[in-house]
Amino acid sequence: MHSLTMDFWLPNGQAGVMSLLRTLLLDVVPTIQQTAALALGRLANYNDDLAEAVVKCDILPQLVYSLAEQNRFYKKAAAFVLRAVGKHSPQLAQAIVDCGALDTLVICLEDFDPGVKEAAAWALRYIARHNAELSQAVVDAGAVPLLVLCIQEPEIALKRIAASALSDIAKHSPELAQTVVDAGAVAHLAQMLLNPDAKLKHQILSALSQVSKHSVDLAEMVVEAEIFPVVLTCLKDKDEYVKKNASTLIREIAKHTPELSQLVVNAGGVAAVIDCIGSCKGNTRLPGIMMLGYVAAHSENLAMAVIISKGVPQLSVCLSEEPEDHIKAAAAWALGQIGRHTPEHARAVAVTNTLPVLLSLYMSTESSEDLQVKSKKAIKSILQKCTYLPALEPFLYDAPPNILKHVVGQFSKVLPHDSKARRLFVTSGGLKKVQEIKAEPGSLLQEYINSINNCYPEEIVRYYSPGYSDTLLQRVDSYQPLNN
Repeated sequence: MHSLTMDFWLPNGQAGVMSLLRTLLLDVVPTIQQTAALALGRLANYNDDLAEAVVKCDILPQLVYSLAEQNRFYKKAAAFVLRAVGKHSPQLAQAIVDCGALDTLVICLEDFDPGVKEAAAWALRYIARHNAELSQAVVDAGAVPLLVLCIQEPEIALKRIAASALSDIAKHSPELAQTVVDAGAVAHLAQMLLNPDAKLKHQILSALSQVSKHSVDLAEMVVEAEIFPVVLTCLKDKDEYVKKNASTLIREIAKHTPELSQLVVNAGGVAAVIDCIGSCKGNTRLPGIMMLGYVAAHSENLAMAVIISKGVPQLSVCLSEEPEDHIKAAAAWALGQIGRHTPEHARAVAVTNTLPVLLSLYMSTESSEDLQVKSKKAIKSILQKCTYLPALEPFLYDAPPNILKHVVGQFSKVLPHDSKARRLFVTSGGLKKVQEIKAEPGSLLQEYINSINNCYPEEIVRYYSPGYSDTLLQRVDSYQPLNN
């Protein structure tokens, strides 16, 4: 036994171990066959080199043949080997397909024993998850209707893996998702959202998300299965995966059209997602953050629904608190989508003191490129609508030239029509700061500065211009006192 173990760890010993186990698969004693299959499964599961050795030693055809003939214990062990080989790569999964395993695995989905069904569903899932071609092969073998029957079985473990397999088939393309829908999966999945088992719920939510993401029609089919308001209870689940997948499902529905977003709003989905974002941290927040951005992007009314539900302060918290750049970037993007519609929307974002945070993220060398780009876009889209001057003024001092242009532009739009703002702009030092800006003659920035200066008497502008105090001193020096 010792030498066999040593052989296993030697690179050249793999073939020896595999051929020994292959011989044991043909043993007359059933328990030896099963144990040999289990050993092969554990080896193949360990890494892709060992999985490849199982394929090269021509063990798969033997397993597939025996899968159809042997007892339930052997079937489970053989299906485990196929699952262990298929999980590593599309090439290894294709090797399983090429040796004719799919038809046999699909027959196992009809087996009397739930454990055999479960083992077959695992193997099919690991084949289907790699790409659309392998998924299509699983579909062509007739797996989908039987997986839909499996989700209706009483055993929780079987329900879980069947839902997971359907999710992995649906994810690749609208056509594959349609196959899952046509088999009647959506209605059965939706009915199980109230199941207390957290792992099952997160697989169901994943499957419904993978169907919804592809098109408006598919999303509408999921909505028509009456997932609202049940899916909103999943946002309050103790399990983080359930929360995350529920947010993902709502995001995949809301992103398609204003009508679907409005349906989510009407169902209370926006407020529920905002509460969910507040109750969790990290990546669990991400789909909810993105969902708010998608809803807000569709129209100013939908963006206002996010504002009314207090989405902006929650997104601002994410922007400031989250350590991961990709989550900050999503929050920046969502805030930009909310603030870009009207001055009212921009003000709702500006009053949360979000703009300086966005500016610091944009200017930070530690920020990822994606975070810098999304922060810059958000700042620009909010600034171009923002007429709330107290939020703009700090930007006169801190913003780089490419952002400063938009800030000065907003002042040039507001000041001509607001006498109180004009006075405040002088007393706060804003006018003085504008005179210090060096703009190219004839540039847009220079035009904006001229527009601001035209709001004030010439002597006031001169008074706040750089060097004016020196000019005054020169006049003092050259002044000849009047002799009485």
